Amino acid sequence: MRSLLDLRSRRELTTGHVRTTAQCLGVSERTVWRWLADATTTPAHPGARGDDRFEITPDIRVLLAYWRGNASAVHRELVTRARTGARPGGAPQAAAPLLDPVPSLSTFLRALRRDLTAGERVGYRKGPEAARALDVFAKRPRTWRNHTWEADHVQAPLRVDADGDLVHPYVTWFIDCATKAITGVTVTPGYPTRASVLAALRSAIVRTDPYGPFGGLPEHVRFDRGRDFLSRTVTTALTALDADITVLPPYSPHLKGGIENLTHCVETMLFAALPGHTPKQPRRRPDRTPTGPAQSFRDFTAELPAWATWWNTEHRPAALNGATPLQAWQADPTPLNDIPAADVWSFTLEDDGRTRTITSHGVCFRNRDYIADWMTGQAGREVRVRFTPHHTHEIEVCTLHGRRLGTAHLADQATDEQRTALRRARAARARRLRAEAKAAEQLRRDRFAPVTQPTPAHRLDAITVPEAARELAHHHEDDLARLALPDLIPPAPPPADWATPDTLKARTRPTDSAPTPAQEDPR
Repeated sequence: MRSLLDLRSRRELTTGHVRTTAQCLGVSERTVWRWLADATTTPAHPGARGDDRFEITPDIRVLLAYWRGNASAVHRELVTRARTGARPGGAPQAAAPLLDPVPSLSTFLRALRRDLTAGERVGYRKGPEAARALDVFAKRPRTWRNHTWEADHVQAPLRVDADGDLVHPYVTWFIDCATKAITGVTVTPGYPTRASVLAALRSAIVRTDPYGPFGGLPEHVRFDRGRDFLSRTVTTALTALDADITVLPPYSPHLKGGIENLTHCVETMLFAALPGHTPKQPRRRPDRTPTGPAQSFRDFTAELPAWATWWNTEHRPAALNGATPLQAWQADPTPLNDIPAADVWSFTLEDDGRTRTITSHGVCFRNRDYIADWMTGQAGREVRVRFTPHHTHEIEVCTLHGRRLGTAHLADQATDEQRTALRRARAARARRLRAEAKAAEQLRRDRFAPVTQPTPAHRLDAITVPEAARELAHHHEDDLARLALPDLIPPAPPPADWATPDTLKARTRPTDSAPTPAQEDPR
């Protein structure tokens, strides 16, 4: 632009010079001529804006957040404020002072595009989670196998038939961040527990069939703040296995991108093709009808390990430069730290912390008797009990020094028919309680008559006099029952021939002595 000004000062500027400059800058020739005119009259840099340019202020940002990124609504509010000096109902009272004059809508939209980034505009409309998709994240440096594992739960968007009930299965798995290999996986029909995490951890560490060749002891384990992962049992097991635990801050899935990418891949590659798949939908909407009949839990537990095997042996992630996770694992010379499977089993069990004794009825644990054939001849021996959470059908019995003696099973276990009848009875009771709660809610709900003219609200609560008196009497009896003081009047003393402790005699009321003949009324 300075060369154009020099040419113009020497009267050597031609249309060709202006056309070439416009093509290089990507603007029109008219714009270049306007810049030259501005540079001739003002000392400012050609193309620069003045100080009166409209900009997005912090108060306008507050309005944008209030109106969920609706720029037209924010502009209408600014116009209303400038015209009447009042704020619309519900708008923030401390936001956006009056602007005079208010810029046009096109100028306002242009300022939004100039002063706000794409992530900020999406964040105002859809929230911080949507804005995170436009952020830039750094990659962690490439490490070696078993250096860092990531773990998480994922709910499969489908329903399976689990013993007659349609439930959403949950997948719990561990992934090696260096080789992208799935080291351990478990499936739980319904909500997962710490037992799901312990089972997945055992399958991830053990390298024997059918779990190998991936596994060994990890150096670091990274997971979110799920209560199952933060349980004392899981953290104690990982500490006993000499693994460092990294608990990520809340609402930060980008800090465990490996397991999140695996979750996205399994949803699009496997779950979407299975029968009974329920597509995801926006919140606050009823569940959509599944795309097909539900498959059995057995079939689902066969599909998922097969897909995990395909992922480890055939899939080629972009981060591995054309190699499969198995090839990357085998090419890594890092030595593996293995421990016997029996030790892994003992480390991933929960200890109740009490010393128990084997009796003639076996081992008593939580008011239940557990027996086994290996207990023969060992009555009177002191032992410790280790167990898998929520697995009440069996326990592991160990010596006081931690050596495993064997498995004990629940004595007098109910039959399948009894358990089925019990589940049905519990389900019927739950349905009855829900129906009663719903009926009580209907009684408490206030209903009003609809109106078409300005009139006071009219309650639709007509009730007869006997019904009102009966319900009030019932509540009155409940209030008296709550106010009852059973110890206010002491009980009468027991007969004299009873052996009554002195402590109970003091709590009884004395009896009135029988009147003597002299004390009787002569009349």
